[in-house]
Amino acid sequence: MTAQRPTALIAEDEPLLREALARLLKEAWPELEVVAQARSGREAVEAFEAQSPDICFLDVHMPGMSGLEAARLIGRRAHLVFVTAYHKYAVQAFEEGALDYLVKPVEPARLADTVSRLQERLRAAAPFPDAEALLARIAERLAKDGPALALRWLRVSAGKSVRMVAVEDIVFLKSDEKYTLVAWQSGSEASEGLVRTPLKELAAQLDPEQFIQVHRAVVVNLKAISHVVRGENETAAVHLKHRSEVLPVSRTFLHHFRQM
Repeated sequence: MTAQRPTALIAEDEPLLREALARLLKEAWPELEVVAQARSGREAVEAFEAQSPDICFLDVHMPGMSGLEAARLIGRRAHLVFVTAYHKYAVQAFEEGALDYLVKPVEPARLADTVSRLQERLRAAAPFPDAEALLARIAERLAKDGPALALRWLRVSAGKSVRMVAVEDIVFLKSDEKYTLVAWQSGSEASEGLVRTPLKELAAQLDPEQFIQVHRAVVVNLKAISHVVRGENETAAVHLKHRSEVLPVSRTFLHHFRQM
């Protein structure tokens, strides 16, 4: 069923994440040969037909054909691992279907568990699962829960580099003309950079239990707030735990802090 050296395909439309997964796989499973990389579901299917890898790592959400659609075309010809950028709402769907999944940004410990399961299946020459019905149910679940899915990471331009920033590390976001300023804290390092996505669009993808809008141009992480000082004319100012910036709270959003 498999070659002496196992082979894999990685389908991910974000180049940095695709390269990161390839690097992590090389560290976690040196014997695994990544024979193809794809930027879309359609490219993934074409690469699969050409290379016939044993394992396919498929990003769920890709432009054009999604990872789920690609998986249905690949069918029972490979072991499938889905990669998702979204939180537990989507993950629950995969757990209920008993399919392998990874959450972006991929953590080495979680990848090691997945690699261990894949290695066991290959050693046992286990048949490829019949996932057609499960994929259909997962696609339906994701479509229904789509608006509630929370963003997990952002690609942020910081100077001449591009950083992958975990959303949980973001302190605040601020509208900056055509861009959005992203300020984040990783350990003792305070950083900031820009993304092209408008603040309104980003805010809709953030977990509302963790991020709140305090001004038409500012969204803040509740965990990063030190204290709030009430001002004049039904306004206030947000002070942060590890940063010197003070964020304005407009009258429209003061209701978030009525209990202070």
